[in-house]
Amino acid sequence: MSNLLKNFQNFSHRNSLWKKEDKIIIGVSGGPDSVCLFSLFTVLRKKYDLNLMIAHVNYGLRGKDSDRDEVFVKKLADVSGVELKLLKPTIRNKDGSEEMLRKIRYEFFEKIRKTEAHDLIAVGHNLDDQVETYLMRILRGAGLKGLRSMQAKNSNVIRPLLGFSRDEILKYLKSKKIKYRIDHTNKKDIYTRNRVRNRLIPYLERNFNPNIRKTLAKNIENVSEEYEAMEFLFEKYYDTSLPLSVKKLREYPTGLQKRILLFSIERVRGDLVDIDASHLDEIMKIVKSNKSKNQAIRLRDLKITRKGDKITINRKI
Repeated sequence: MSNLLKNFQNFSHRNSLWKKEDKIIIGVSGGPDSVCLFSLFTVLRKKYDLNLMIAHVNYGLRGKDSDRDEVFVKKLADVSGVELKLLKPTIRNKDGSEEMLRKIRYEFFEKIRKTEAHDLIAVGHNLDDQVETYLMRILRGAGLKGLRSMQAKNSNVIRPLLGFSRDEILKYLKSKKIKYRIDHTNKKDIYTRNRVRNRLIPYLERNFNPNIRKTLAKNIENVSEEYEAMEFLFEKYYDTSLPLSVKKLREYPTGLQKRILLFSIERVRGDLVDIDASHLDEIMKIVKSNKSKNQAIRLRDLKITRKGDKITINRKI
């Protein structure tokens, strides 16, 4: 048994990512990470009686290369005897942002999971991806929750390779002589992630800390642990029922006020996607305001209203 395979099982079990007889959809782009993820699961599927399925999205943004990725993944599915689900969305250039592509991908995965009655969606994010995400969120001004970056398990989505570096993954693929596709646009600075990967991290390694990836990975782990401790205490001791009382909010430190507001927003929306520090600052203005008139602000898909002492948060209709 290879070290990566053994460590993969240990990491998965330690984080309770999947269990025997689970039905798992694996997002496979054809790149090294997703191919490695699929390879590891195929080795383990008989041992754990796993039911595997591949999901692939051909955005068509790289012309023939995108089609070659699709052909490669189809062959991978055929050789492995695993069912493949394919999506070929129509993408206009203005809709080709990293966040839009991510939204299309995960909505597709979740639709399959529900339709096919599968348990989990597995994606191939690795430790390097985690560090890149962390730096991107620092640059964007994320709060403590955002700085946790990606979690090994988030609802039905699992990331079993999150504890492993890109180098470890490539060495495994080379040792097993497993082929994969290379997305040459990864070397182009067309997305923020690419610029962080290709320019910022190498700059930090050269000029500040040659072990910056390991250092930041440890920092992410520390932030996650502190956030979990804070969440435990927060949910146990603080009232977050809506509408919120301005008077009561003001009794708390600013950081706790913001945490209560975020918790309330997440409960109304179901997530905090695209809610950043600037939005929170806008809400804090009406919390701190001494004006007697009613106040309302619109943020993303939310309407936040203050009437007297009460703050309500609703989805816009």
